[in-house]
Amino acid sequence: MPATPDSSLPRSLEAVSFPTLGHFLENGFADHRLRAMVPNVKVIGRAVTLKLLSPDAIPVNRALSQLKAGDVLVIDMSDDHSHAPVGAVTACAALNAGARGVIVDGVVTDLIDLRSTGLPVFARGTSLLTTKKRDTASSLFNEPVVCGGVVVRPGDIVLADDNGVLFAEAPALAAVIDLALASDRAEPAILDRLNAKEPLHEVLQCFMPPNIHAANDQH
Repeated sequence: MPATPDSSLPRSLEAVSFPTLGHFLENGFADHRLRAMVPNVKVIGRAVTLKLLSPDAIPVNRALSQLKAGDVLVIDMSDDHSHAPVGAVTACAALNAGARGVIVDGVVTDLIDLRSTGLPVFARGTSLLTTKKRDTASSLFNEPVVCGGVVVRPGDIVLADDNGVLFAEAPALAAVIDLALASDRAEPAILDRLNAKEPLHEVLQCFMPPNIHAANDQH
């Protein structure tokens, strides 16, 4: 995790439900088609970025050699959703470098092997077609990229689970994390009240605008 003035932020992010952050943030959420290839995962790490300008496997290998513990490799495929830059060997290398996960704005391959590694991998889908060992030198490493429609900068915080992917800077997360945690703490009681068949307008009144309250009070 990047250093932040709020040293509790990493612990808070471990505790928070990522969809709850969606109640308080509007930007940084990747396209919904970018999804978990390995299910039941939760990723928190710092972005290391790679932009492939051609379907070349060599820059991916070079990027893997630069990974450190806690990194998440974010690959911008330049709208190439046909060639898979990540497979079994790539995922194994990232895992053994200490990476928290890999995010590919494109496709991946070796799905069963990816799942056996346990490394969280997010992509738009899978393909048999892969990148080639060309060494065309047409790539950009650790510069701003676009992934899932979001501009991602090196060092950004990457949050991802089965619901989707969020890229954010630490101050933006620190500004809302206490609100999100409070919302999470309140949710079990709300669910209990709903399951107890309490009137919906009473249970959900905190989510309703004032005019709805008034209308319900008249009945």
